[in-house]
Amino acid sequence: MAKPTPVVEEDTDSGEPCRSPSSSEGDARVLRKCDFHVLPMLYVFYALSYLDRINIGNARIEGLERDLGMAHNDYNVALQVFFIPYILLEVPSNILLKRIRPSTWLSFLMFMWGIVTMCQGFVTSFAGLVGCRFLLGCFEAGLAPGCAYIIGMYYKRYEMQKRFTIYNTAGIVAGAFGGFLSYALVKLDGHGGYAGWRWIFIVEGLLTIVVSVVSKWLLADWPEQARFLTAEERTLLLTKLSKSEGVAKMDRLDRDALRRILLDWKIWTGGLMYLGTTVSNYSIAYYLPTVLSGLGSTSSSSAQVQTIPIYAAGFAVALLTAWASDRLQHRFGFVILGAAINALGYAVLLATGRVSVKVQYMALYLVESGLWIGSPVEVVWLANNLGGHYKRAIGTAVQLAMGNLSGFVAGNIFIERQAPRYPVGYGVALAMTGVAAAAATGLYMGLGRENGKRERGERDYRLGLEKEVLDNIGDDHPRFRFAL
Repeated sequence: MAKPTPVVEEDTDSGEPCRSPSSSEGDARVLRKCDFHVLPMLYVFYALSYLDRINIGNARIEGLERDLGMAHNDYNVALQVFFIPYILLEVPSNILLKRIRPSTWLSFLMFMWGIVTMCQGFVTSFAGLVGCRFLLGCFEAGLAPGCAYIIGMYYKRYEMQKRFTIYNTAGIVAGAFGGFLSYALVKLDGHGGYAGWRWIFIVEGLLTIVVSVVSKWLLADWPEQARFLTAEERTLLLTKLSKSEGVAKMDRLDRDALRRILLDWKIWTGGLMYLGTTVSNYSIAYYLPTVLSGLGSTSSSSAQVQTIPIYAAGFAVALLTAWASDRLQHRFGFVILGAAINALGYAVLLATGRVSVKVQYMALYLVESGLWIGSPVEVVWLANNLGGHYKRAIGTAVQLAMGNLSGFVAGNIFIERQAPRYPVGYGVALAMTGVAAAAATGLYMGLGRENGKRERGERDYRLGLEKEVLDNIGDDHPRFRFAL
């Protein structure tokens, strides 16, 4: 007797198909394979990129400025020059990634920024350091938007938050591990005639180069090229993703598609939201060891070690938030929760001098936890609402580029003469947290309003477009529904 054909039902909450148990077993097997083969290398990539980007903060308290004759705002300049190419090249890199295998493009970028990281350990002047930081920004620019794009290509809407957050916690692990590794590497002070801070750059850069060489064979390419899947599994994955994508397609980057991308209010609002949050991200990344030193750490090594439990707290709340967000199929509330906790932490830090050191130290936990509740959700929330390959590739890159403008802000608001109170630094970070919350609220209200219009058929006039146009308008398709 022939087996009955599995029934496919429509999930009215997500717009994605619910499958029969037999089909679900195959989906679960493919999902496990994707988790095992896609995420680990992306995790390592992001951890090393974050480590190589922020290790200048660890090197600073070990004598970087003194040995290179840096003064006044030289350190801030070294931070900011990184972001010029980093911001400008994110979108072009993601467009290239659409045309080049990820295993080739991302491995190349990683190899090059590893070399530049090592070079920072050999510079003898401030100008040399600035040149290296600029080149580091050039080669790291494509990593974060590229990884976010790849994850979005392998997982459905409400499978993505957990995976992206796991990937994104590589930044937390790198921050914590960076403090521990710097603590160990500075013990090499004097070996080979190099100061301890130089060994931070040399060893961490060499580690990146080694990983980049083997990553060419370990990094997953696009789903249709996935070598870790059988032909049957690859078909199953592509079918699932196609049904999840639904009618929202954008596979051609023509003039109309580019116009729809650049004029999409969601992308710019999502970018503003992310900008507000990442001011905290870069402030913590670059200045946490310095702030801890100002709170009474007995030595620079003690300050390095004290960063570890703060990052560990962020790691824990990030994973819990990701699980809850996908389980509840909701994003907005978690962004607001993260902003509220972040704001509370900065409010306490603004009272430095009137509260105890222990309370100030606890406030750093609040800031880090609030940051990692909201930040990963913001990226996935926007990606969930961008339909079509090019829309998601460019829209995600634009959001991350806007967020990275915060590097210019964070590099200027912590003024050395204001230590340890940093009223400008904490005040601006608090204000930008408010900007993030306001932008998130605007995005939530706008998406809800647009969903209502589509339910009432107010966008059905677009169904009269020529088929070639209709098949390439992405989430402008009236049958697409936005995630809240």
